[in-house]
Amino acid sequence: MGPADDTRLLEALSAAPQLRTPDETEAFLDPMSLGELASMWCALQRVSRRDQVGSIWAIKLYFDHLPHRRPQAAFDVVLEVLRTEADKPTVMQLNDKFLLSLLYTHGTELVARIEHEAEHNARLRWLLGGVPVAPDDPLILRIARLADSEAWHADHLAQRTPREPLDCASMSVAELARAWVEQYSRSERDQDDNLFAIMDFERDLREDDPDRMIDLILEILKIESNPVLLSLLAAGPLEDVISTGTIDRIEREAHINERFRDLLGGVWYYRAPDELKARLDALIGHDRW
Repeated sequence: MGPADDTRLLEALSAAPQLRTPDETEAFLDPMSLGELASMWCALQRVSRRDQVGSIWAIKLYFDHLPHRRPQAAFDVVLEVLRTEADKPTVMQLNDKFLLSLLYTHGTELVARIEHEAEHNARLRWLLGGVPVAPDDPLILRIARLADSEAWHADHLAQRTPREPLDCASMSVAELARAWVEQYSRSERDQDDNLFAIMDFERDLREDDPDRMIDLILEILKIESNPVLLSLLAAGPLEDVISTGTIDRIEREAHINERFRDLLGGVWYYRAPDELKARLDALIGHDRW
């Protein structure tokens, strides 16, 4: 599939009936052909995080649950993607999304079939190279004997290594905000070690310079309004930076910045000390997400 095919498929998904429950999603997708399901799964891997809403999010959850609900069908999808999809970063998502779930929840049921398929399927042996070796797990050791671990790890390293590594410590708050939006917007297929650089720097700011962390949150709010990204901002950086040491600043900003006050509605703080909880309650009121 190419970008045009992805666009047509995702437009069709967006036009599909609103899938409100897992039962509705299963009724919509279970009758589809294997080729249709594999094409849809591949297209979803290339959807940015900011666009994973509505029916697209429901269909993404369908595929996340498929290895647990219908393991043989999930393995059929793995084999079909390996057969038809040329884009290696997309195919690599099969490891985290399907293969590990299959092995750890239905490995005993599937291992003989996996071994049989791997005998004549080099791409499957390559994919199996991404399964973490567990020396005390006989089933995983059976998989490891088939796996082309060297080829997998070379490709995984290439996929995770950014062309332009971020030097977060040297960046201005405005530059960090743009980098945060870019990294968190990417699909999991397109994420690389720059995302982990941003995450590590967030942790350092929370511990060593929480005021600059709040500055960064405010800067992100100036340039971003996507609900998916704002939910990540609220449940991550903002939630983590709130403490008895920062609540005075949080209150000041919330009183003068309506968007910041709204963002607080996405924070969970039920384990906070009573005094901190009371001050947050006073700011947020009933405006929780």
